[in-house]
Amino acid sequence: MRNSGFLLKVFFGFLLVAFSSSLFAQSPLPKPKNGGIYVIAHRGAHNGIPENSLAAYQKAIDLGCDFVEIDVRTTKDGKFVSVHNSDIDDYVSGKKGKVSDFTFAELRSMDIGSRVGPQWKGTKIPTFEEILQLCKGKIGIYLDLKAAYVPDLVKIIQKYGMEKNIVWYISASDMKQIMQVVDNCPDCIPMPDAGTAKNIDAVAKKIDLKVLATDMGELNQNFVETAHNHQALVFTDEEKGNEVEWEQILKWKTDGIQTNHPVELIEYLKKHSLQ
Repeated sequence: MRNSGFLLKVFFGFLLVAFSSSLFAQSPLPKPKNGGIYVIAHRGAHNGIPENSLAAYQKAIDLGCDFVEIDVRTTKDGKFVSVHNSDIDDYVSGKKGKVSDFTFAELRSMDIGSRVGPQWKGTKIPTFEEILQLCKGKIGIYLDLKAAYVPDLVKIIQKYGMEKNIVWYISASDMKQIMQVVDNCPDCIPMPDAGTAKNIDAVAKKIDLKVLATDMGELNQNFVETAHNHQALVFTDEEKGNEVEWEQILKWKTDGIQTNHPVELIEYLKKHSLQ
């Protein structure tokens, strides 16, 4: 029994190495940095840092994450900003209202850091373009398309040459927006959320799948195998964000985890990797 820890490490190491398969070779995405599975920092590495802020995205870069997840919304005057909620109520003291009801200048004047801690006082809502400038050449972007006009986003992405550095999270039920991505940017990478495994075949008939998104409510062995049969990677949202859940995700040979705990996930992957 003295070698049980080593054998467990070898077992998980074997699983992670196995992930570096032909799927990764065929994917337009760079190979994962952390033992064979992509680490996606949800709203950036935001523990103790204002979420969806440049500071949270920079922290994810510093940690060695593969992607930052950003939420893109449109201001009243047509600027693209990253805010998760549809309103600013949870982020700003003394103000309430929808992101879409404020001009960019009004949003930019708001302090989204003080509620997190005094050291973050003065933190501002970032623009989509500022995020691209920060992330280019350092980390991929998981773009959650909340409320934004796809053709205009594509123009900005093309300006920075980041078509292959961004995956677009869009529900497969919104095929109109998915096709806007495909039609306006052949090199861009839509990442449909197919819902259940039984829907994957239908989605694959409509677009050339590279990546599929799902969550722990739908993730299972069948979902991953069906996606892999279509040469598509699978990115899942964690639910509990603990080692038991991560172990199950790895057993199913999932390719990426969107996490609220990037520090702990990276340490976990290091412990169970042969690298």
